[in-house]
Amino acid sequence: MTGDSGGWAGMGWDWTDAEGIRRRLDAGADPERWPGGRPLHRAALYGSPEVVAELAARVADVDALENGVTALWEAVMSRRPENARVLAAAGADPWRESIGGWSPGRLSLAGPTPDLFPAPEGIRLTGAERAAAEEARRLTAALGVFPVDGTGLACVAGIDAEEAVRRLDGRPVDDDFVDELREDPYAYDMDETLRIVGVTSVPGGCVVTQPWGYAPQMPGVLTRLSAGTVCYGLYANPKSGNQGGIARDGRMEGGDLHPGGGPDVHDSPSEVLASYLYRHDPVAYSCARTGLRPTDRRAVVGPADVWIELPRAGLRSR
Repeated sequence: MTGDSGGWAGMGWDWTDAEGIRRRLDAGADPERWPGGRPLHRAALYGSPEVVAELAARVADVDALENGVTALWEAVMSRRPENARVLAAAGADPWRESIGGWSPGRLSLAGPTPDLFPAPEGIRLTGAERAAAEEARRLTAALGVFPVDGTGLACVAGIDAEEAVRRLDGRPVDDDFVDELREDPYAYDMDETLRIVGVTSVPGGCVVTQPWGYAPQMPGVLTRLSAGTVCYGLYANPKSGNQGGIARDGRMEGGDLHPGGGPDVHDSPSEVLASYLYRHDPVAYSCARTGLRPTDRRAVVGPADVWIELPRAGLRSR
């Protein structure tokens, strides 16, 4: 008896124990159903190649869909090349088109394993797609890896720090106070610290940053900054994950976005590519969405070109 769990009771996100998985399957666990989704999709994301091979040999269709994508798509999108190779060897189709018209195979041409699958004649990246992939490699290397939990950002195209300060009606803040604040921002009243942001010019525009809070992503900030241009906001919420919002020409265009996460089924081809190139890198993704080209992480972590105090009213919504 497998019960409502399909024989997978107690399974979480670790699908690496090939012997344990095999015992469950031999005892009647359903290779097609797990309470959290399809077992093969979970293994493609979080499992070992051995587990992927075991499940792929037992499912009716190795290219079955979950949320509109195959297990092979999940393996490619999550940068699990060994799992992807096992799925392809089991009969999964690398060239089956999916979200945004991309296939897993063509998407892999833009990533770190462009030789993952032998490409059929005529399957290649466009010039614009190659340029996006090259910029992603440059941008992620320039920013590097650093903790972002609790950080708020607004990436603004086409204006410099001086213009951003003007649009926000910001008042310069004493550098000594900012130095103390950055040492321990939580020693101060949040109503006070939430109004302090840094602004830095970068190639392509500017970045408004707050390493300790969400103020740069507030709708009133984004809409003011986006007049005549586009602005992408990020708050790396330590409790609920990365939250994004986009404003264009003074109006909010999208909210509840997930920078650095996987693509949505309705995303455009360029949005799908960006989700792949900047998977789990919300800061680089936010910069790329507005065409910013920082050469290091200073615009994010400081010291900023200028630190300012935002006005007390009118920035939370608009």
